[in-house]
Amino acid sequence: MPRILVVDNDPKTLSVLNTLLKAEGYELTLVREPEKGLELMRAEQFDLVISDIRMAPMSGMELLKIARAESPDTSVVMITAFGSVETAIEAMKLGAFDYVAKPFKVDELVLTVKRALAYRRVLIENVDLRAQLRTRYRFENIVAESPAMKNVCELIERVAPTKTTILIYGESGTGKELVAKAIHTYSHGKNNRFLAINCAALPEPLLESEMFGYMKGAFTGASSNKKGLFEAAEGGTIFLDEIGAMPLSIQGKLLRVLQEKEIRRVGGNENIPIDARVLAATNTRLEDLIAAGKFREDLYYRLNIIQITIEPLRNRKEDIMPLVNHFIRKEIGEGREMPTITPDVRKIFESYAWPGNVREIENAIKHALTFAMDNTITKDVLPPKIINAAGAVSGAGEIGQGGDSHQFESLKAFLQAQEMEYLEQVLAVFNGDKEKAAKALKISLATFYRKLPKDKAGQLDGIEGGPDVAKDA
Repeated sequence: MPRILVVDNDPKTLSVLNTLLKAEGYELTLVREPEKGLELMRAEQFDLVISDIRMAPMSGMELLKIARAESPDTSVVMITAFGSVETAIEAMKLGAFDYVAKPFKVDELVLTVKRALAYRRVLIENVDLRAQLRTRYRFENIVAESPAMKNVCELIERVAPTKTTILIYGESGTGKELVAKAIHTYSHGKNNRFLAINCAALPEPLLESEMFGYMKGAFTGASSNKKGLFEAAEGGTIFLDEIGAMPLSIQGKLLRVLQEKEIRRVGGNENIPIDARVLAATNTRLEDLIAAGKFREDLYYRLNIIQITIEPLRNRKEDIMPLVNHFIRKEIGEGREMPTITPDVRKIFESYAWPGNVREIENAIKHALTFAMDNTITKDVLPPKIINAAGAVSGAGEIGQGGDSHQFESLKAFLQAQEMEYLEQVLAVFNGDKEKAAKALKISLATFYRKLPKDKAGQLDGIEGGPDVAKDA
């Protein structure tokens, strides 16, 4: 139901508009004071504002200027006294959709309101359409509107035809495997297999046998010879995800594979030549792992011939709405009408930090579409974490139509919620490493634990004095 705000000093005019427009099924908010109207415009989302031009102490023209500056997709219709057409035309130059003159002609008034609302719908649809049209995929499913992602695409175009080993760096959820698949798809080995393995997901013996294969009798259950991924990906690409989690013993064997272009199966004594391109990915800086003695420096230099870095979504805001539209289309399928996304949801999407990156956007869209009504995505159907992080705390800032009562949470509670959200985002950036997160925030580790809720703080491993230190810090 369209929401209309009517601002006019004259109670009779308000009464007439209330009768006429409610009969058309619109939801109305009526105010006599322009300052109150401005306050409501800033606190709530309206589809249309109807305002008298001559008001005091703030004029309708001043209200119009602020409305166009702060909510440019909200239509504004001005009311003018008969004989003041010049002023009304000036209002239209300032961005008003149209004007109506007193005394009202009922049909003219209703038609003007319908046209203004229809114009706003088209305006919003065009914004969505432009976002969709901007989402030109230079590579399948890679949205590249931001300069950072356009640079990634340019790198893919340049390195894909080569056989160079590439290291892809990015936080969890940024789409590292998507980039790896794009490199494979545009390589000379595109007609051969692309095989991926998560080095963090398998125990050491299983990871080794999966990568290099094994011979019959090599271990219990090895009833026949089996090719590993390097052999199976012959002429194609093998993608080693989370390479930083690979055990040191296997790192040495991988180094030999990269140097000699051959593998030896588990339990075997013959070297088998291979021709598979290696792409590796990590969400942890390998330089830090080298310093900690957890990653071989010589392997790092073999892998890091060319590095592609995928920036986190918080650093490339231009990609957010195109990604939103991409995942909506992916979920609803081709041919169906795209849902309307309200302006306040757009603001939430664009201001949220997205610690889970692209994967979090996809999950948020699935959540929103599940609960959306009337093919419209409102903030009420977003995941609560996103609403809270954007400052849209339930119950805060509610303003009644007929009074001055407000319901706000305490400033202390609001600041604590914001602090907690920021701590969680920083923790996500460092993949749960509380020590690194505390160092980045320039606070002690004990203070960091104290600020986290008990269910997130966990055990204070490595802190002298344990929980008591955190409590007393």
